[in-house]
Amino acid sequence: MIFTQLDKAIKMTEFNNFDIGEILECGQCFRFEKLDEGFYFLVAFGKVLYVRQDSEAVLFWYESGVLEPEEFKSVWIPYFDLDRDYGAISARFAENDPVMSDAIAFAPGIRVLNQEPWEMVISFIISQNNRIPQIKKVIKNISERYGTKIDDTNYAFPTVEQLLAARPEDLRECKTGFRDKYILDASHKAANKELHLGRDIDATTEGLRQSLLSVKGIGEKVAHCILLFGYGRFDTFPVDTWVRKVMEEYYFGGNKASVADIHKFAYERFGALSGIAQQYLFHYIRLKT
Repeated sequence: MIFTQLDKAIKMTEFNNFDIGEILECGQCFRFEKLDEGFYFLVAFGKVLYVRQDSEAVLFWYESGVLEPEEFKSVWIPYFDLDRDYGAISARFAENDPVMSDAIAFAPGIRVLNQEPWEMVISFIISQNNRIPQIKKVIKNISERYGTKIDDTNYAFPTVEQLLAARPEDLRECKTGFRDKYILDASHKAANKELHLGRDIDATTEGLRQSLLSVKGIGEKVAHCILLFGYGRFDTFPVDTWVRKVMEEYYFGGNKASVADIHKFAYERFGALSGIAQQYLFHYIRLKT
């Protein structure tokens, strides 16, 4: 990939395995809007980033101000995981595995985003028993009510301290439903350092998983999603109804399989990058059927 400054934007050329639509719409993030084909804006790190892609280039820019190369390098290259060779990873996954080969061919531009742990904790608590449009709406409501204003229409995701000020009835007005108490429990545990929110903390994936499971409303699937998308723990493999379906249908001969059996199989098959394999499979089975 080649990155060059173009007026106020950063232009990416000679890229592979990058499709902004596939990346944003594969179920891993919720703060984005599609403006046109290949044209999106997203909110992350208290910033609003616009992305437009065609067959030859991808442009990244802010509505106001210049997206400087150093900021792009420090913030957005890690966010989009642009330093990782997804071509080599997908080739390894697809070798002697027709299911993965089909899944990768279906959406070869998927990349796993490196998002903020706190936002992922709350976002995936909200995601339980919810459709993506509703998840996006609830997160937008919470951000507008408690977050810091970025521009005329967008707000940063609220900090731990900002959500600590929330009352259950106010959260329910944001359409959280029964999840209000889970959000508050997560806020208190994060404030008390029972829940660690640093991406680079010296903790095992299992240790982080246990701390996440201590939060009310966080079960195995949600914990694995937070570990993957918030902490960059690629050795996780979230199992929801879609992933269970694809695993049982294609890898377990149509037989029922426990989450533990699916995890064991995934780690043996895909290793330390199981989370990337999960995203290919999840997106494939969800949209293929």
